[in-house]
Amino acid sequence: MTDTKRPNLGKASVATPNIGPSGMVSLENALSGAIGARIRLQTTLPAQPTLEGILFTACPLTNLIAISVSTTASNPPTHHIIPVSSIQSFTLLPTSPGSNGFSSALGNTSQLNTLPTASLLARADAAVARLKEAASRKNKSVGREAQELFDGLGRTLPTRWDGTSIVVMDEVLISAPYRGEDCKAKAGVQAHTLNRVRKVVSLSSLHPGEHGWKRAATDPDVPQ
Repeated sequence: MTDTKRPNLGKASVATPNIGPSGMVSLENALSGAIGARIRLQTTLPAQPTLEGILFTACPLTNLIAISVSTTASNPPTHHIIPVSSIQSFTLLPTSPGSNGFSSALGNTSQLNTLPTASLLARADAAVARLKEAASRKNKSVGREAQELFDGLGRTLPTRWDGTSIVVMDEVLISAPYRGEDCKAKAGVQAHTLNRVRKVVSLSSLHPGEHGWKRAATDPDVPQ
């Protein structure tokens, strides 16, 4: 059992931690070396003249220590912040049976809620997939009107880019300059599907601008 006492400095202020000429280790250095150990403090604090528990930390910048005190095994520990200047002495104590240093200071963590990592990872993957999907729908190789046509068609029909051509429903290919006559259907595609896409594209070209696709998509003459 080690009993470490503060030299009589004559003042309550704490000196910079060092080893004095007598070779005595300062209280600050001794406390820093006891972090994680069970100690008993004798203090000048009227409300807490004696404290016994796990030394959680000792800060040389603020000259404060934190000690974790457990009253009973069933209750969580309480943490006290003590100025080093108020400590008269401290004693290293044997570790209590079943105690595990910092684990005892932290208390029973079995009731803490665990993060739903699987759910969080799934949400992160979904967010990344949405960003990739949004990026794949922006074609830097085409002009503004072509991108607007693509975005407008994509609001009502499945669309994707194939180079600079727009593929609608994987059945109709719209090539530059993206007019009704530039719509070509794959073999076996029904005529009404091609006519529907051509009608939308033709009306969009008659109403250029960001709202052109809206007029075309809502036009009653467009086959649905």
